[in-house]
Amino acid sequence: MNKIQMVLSLPLTLLCAHHAAGQEQRPNIVYIMSDDHSAQAVSAYGGILSKVMSTPNIDRIGREGIRMDRCCVTNSISAPSRGCILTGQYSQLNGIYTLNDGLLPEQDNFAKELQRSGYQTAVVGKWHLKNEPAGFDYYNVMPDQGRYFNPRLISAEDRRGQTCPFDRTKATVYEGHSTDVITDQVLGWLDRRDPGKPFMVMCHYKAPHRSWEYAPRFETLYDDIRLPEPENLLDTYEGKAEYARIQTMSLENMNERDLKCKLPENLTRDEFRHRAYQLYMKQYLRCIAGIDENVGRILDYLDANGLAENTIVVYTSDQGFFLGEHGWFDKRYMLEESLRMPLLVRYPKEIKAGTSNGSIVINADFAPTLLDFAGIERPEYMQGESFRPILRSGKAPGNWRDAMYYRYWMNGDVHHHTVANYGIRTERYVLTFYYGRALGMTGTEELDYTPDWELYDLKKDPAQMHNIYHEKGNERLIRKLKTKLLELKRQYGDTDEKYPEMQALEAKYFW
Repeated sequence: MNKIQMVLSLPLTLLCAHHAAGQEQRPNIVYIMSDDHSAQAVSAYGGILSKVMSTPNIDRIGREGIRMDRCCVTNSISAPSRGCILTGQYSQLNGIYTLNDGLLPEQDNFAKELQRSGYQTAVVGKWHLKNEPAGFDYYNVMPDQGRYFNPRLISAEDRRGQTCPFDRTKATVYEGHSTDVITDQVLGWLDRRDPGKPFMVMCHYKAPHRSWEYAPRFETLYDDIRLPEPENLLDTYEGKAEYARIQTMSLENMNERDLKCKLPENLTRDEFRHRAYQLYMKQYLRCIAGIDENVGRILDYLDANGLAENTIVVYTSDQGFFLGEHGWFDKRYMLEESLRMPLLVRYPKEIKAGTSNGSIVINADFAPTLLDFAGIERPEYMQGESFRPILRSGKAPGNWRDAMYYRYWMNGDVHHHTVANYGIRTERYVLTFYYGRALGMTGTEELDYTPDWELYDLKKDPAQMHNIYHEKGNERLIRKLKTKLLELKRQYGDTDEKYPEMQALEAKYFW
């Protein structure tokens, strides 16, 4: 090459070098999500259980990053939450309203956006969206709810010649406990990835979902401990809407599979709750111990391979969960334990270690936030907002949301007799309309039920024991909250056009 050729090639060389450097700076993403892991069972959040249990590896993510204290789910049930996280959309836009719905392969999602921009992408573990994952270079997922021991996972290789939905008979069986197996598969993919490209991997644990089956190595954990109980374990629901009378997700509704023993006999309701709580919670926390141990394996892998500095690590759950509060287990209701998701995020290059933030973020925000970190503008189809500025500064921008909209659509659930509900949560107040049909165990028998409202002042009543909706003097506050509720309902495209009966219901009960 002569001198003229060298000079002419210099700008191109510099441009390529600059482009390569830019590519190197794009962060990797490790997204870890459990199923039904309540924030009350993450010791970084404090709470009564942190007196006797700890999650040191999950806590480490927050200690070396940020803990978000008001992260809320938009529809507290597994498939809708997972669909919302992937698409950045509420149920009424992505079509995933209940457990019966799935994410269509042709639908856009943030994994596709990352893939198109040069990321290599993978998802491993619980999928629970019926159809084949799209937007992932590699997947190995449970074809259905999944099982704790010797789980079945199905990959693109397993699926050759299949049609949707998944055929579980084509899945591969992996020996061991699902939490360990899923981590093994994640680490295996990280070993095989192209080190020259940024990556995003979603690690989805089945645990600690009901029926709370833990790895044998945790068999004696908490054996000699009496776990502290929530103050409202024996709630009798005075003042609550009628859904609380109809529901069958109280601890006394647990079965022998739940409690792993013959049901105690001749006990009062309260005696049974005390007993069931200890049995249930010890199983649940043993599942959490397995998750925390495996989160530690992933963090150690990132350290050992020099990836920690340029990798965003997220730990969350697909929704909250009742851990004996109000005497309940499960989720679905717009009460804090069900509504709040744990969310801890670490990214040493940008997030200050040991910070926390109380801004209201929602699971629809996850996709645009991760895309923002990857240098990708939020697609128009996404309804969530990037909270990267909050993670970066520890403070919300002046125009950040002051309220979030929630809607649980699963009307007439026959297992727990829960009813559909929607509402609004501000920093201080939660207003919820419990409107849905209540069905008996046959799925056809309709129970007597009157729609009603609940309003809680979280500043004065964080345990949500005192419904102030029907108290005099709150009329102005209620009107203000209902006005904001309808504003958000319209903003997110929840018009109820398909359900004209809702217009009559709202006309009767709204104002």
